[in-house]
Amino acid sequence: PAADAVGKPIYLEMSSLNPVVILPGALAERGAKIMEEFTGSCLMASGQFCTSPGLTILFASNEAEQFIAGVKTKLEGTTPPTLLSSGVARNLAASVKTLQAAGAELVTGGLPLTGNRFANTLLRVSGEKFLSSPEKLQTEAFGNASLAVVVRDAGEAAAVINHLEGNLTGGIYSDAGGSDDALYGKLAPLLRTRVGRLLNDKMPTGVAVSPAMNHGGPFPATGHPGFTAVGIPASLRRFAALHCYDNVRPARLPDALQNKNPNGIMWRLVDGNWSQGDVTA
Repeated sequence: PAADAVGKPIYLEMSSLNPVVILPGALAERGAKIMEEFTGSCLMASGQFCTSPGLTILFASNEAEQFIAGVKTKLEGTTPPTLLSSGVARNLAASVKTLQAAGAELVTGGLPLTGNRFANTLLRVSGEKFLSSPEKLQTEAFGNASLAVVVRDAGEAAAVINHLEGNLTGGIYSDAGGSDDALYGKLAPLLRTRVGRLLNDKMPTGVAVSPAMNHGGPFPATGHPGFTAVGIPASLRRFAALHCYDNVRPARLPDALQNKNPNGIMWRLVDGNWSQGDVTA
């Protein structure tokens, strides 16, 4: 009775925007390739994957405008897919209207179609406008829709990331030559606290079934109260922040995840086997 009075515990995956940050060097280096990856990820399963990229952060530039224009062209040239139900289509339309009312501009799409379909949709908003209404501009438009946030500089990008709610994933694209490294170093630690899985240079839709995967949000989203408060190691999991690093470049990994065991003592699960040794290439 006491439990009924305060409600029953539930464990749900509520929503996730899965932000993707595309740094300037990466956009200049391979913007067309990233655009193809982005649109493919947005439209996979009609945009109804829980890991679909619903929010992208771009830095104001000619390359960013070319990226947005390329996404627009790609979306307009792809037949809008069928959604799971009429309810999904209605909710998607309502979410797009909420984003527009909060200041987002419609780049393409935004219209309901027949047969439980919705036009492939891209919206955009400035970083300044996003920061003026971060809650409403994080409304999840579940389906084939995404929001691009165009920021002025590193400070505004950091502010946008700091206002993000918890998400399943967060990704950062950076260039191969190192011009984005300093900016990555500023933004990645901020994004790390907002997501369960941090990605480098790939879209978030794929979810590998492996011991290293965390398909959950940031702490305490994956902390289950069923774990005991006393005893090792079960009690540790109750208060653990489960962090997954997906395709993160080796030099950017924490010491414990480097190929070289940091102290030669720590046990690590490598390719299904527990080991205290170094990982060989």
